[in-house]
Amino acid sequence: MLGGMALTGLLAACGQTVPGTPEAMQQTAVTRHIGTPLARLLPGQDRFPARYTAVVLPVEQARRAVADLAGVPAGSLADPEDCAPPQPRFDTDRLAVVVGTDNDTRATITVELSRTDQPMARLRDQLGHCEAVRVQRGPLANAVVTQVEPPPPVSADDALALRRTVSGPMDGPGLTQSMRLLVAQIGDVRINATYMSFDGAAPDMRALGDVFDATVANVRKG
Repeated sequence: MLGGMALTGLLAACGQTVPGTPEAMQQTAVTRHIGTPLARLLPGQDRFPARYTAVVLPVEQARRAVADLAGVPAGSLADPEDCAPPQPRFDTDRLAVVVGTDNDTRATITVELSRTDQPMARLRDQLGHCEAVRVQRGPLANAVVTQVEPPPPVSADDALALRRTVSGPMDGPGLTQSMRLLVAQIGDVRINATYMSFDGAAPDMRALGDVFDATVANVRKG
């Protein structure tokens, strides 16, 4: 399966929210710059449950991991074409990624912080016509299915919750990645927390939500 083995090599090695927390509005423009370096805003080991071991990825591994989680690893072609994630920018302080791995199940929680000049409204529009995407790499093809769910109540400019599966090859059996994503944006920093497993077991939504909430709080403080 495309991306699955690569991501497994990199990584292996919705959320619990507080009632009454303000819900995010829909962000249509980026009007604030968060000046703190992204690496300093990542959640530390103490923000992950004890059974998760957290590792900050080097930049190049971070880029590959982000592409794999989107279901469109580097060198792949997406159909529809405009459903592929944007090409990464290579200037400094554009991306920071930490991966927590459950030492028992090998499931992962990945937190990605990225700088963007695009509001979340653009992502929401893209998701509207990218529910099902065919991803081709050489002779192999995967199916990426993304469903939008009710957003988490979180103090941010905008937020989304997603359910994603990456399965393949499309014409035969293959390993399936199951993911739950919590996404928020504060100013020009996008926060993406992803729980991923390969066994089809129920996701650890409490752990994902706790890590996501801690990261949002870090970015909000700036």
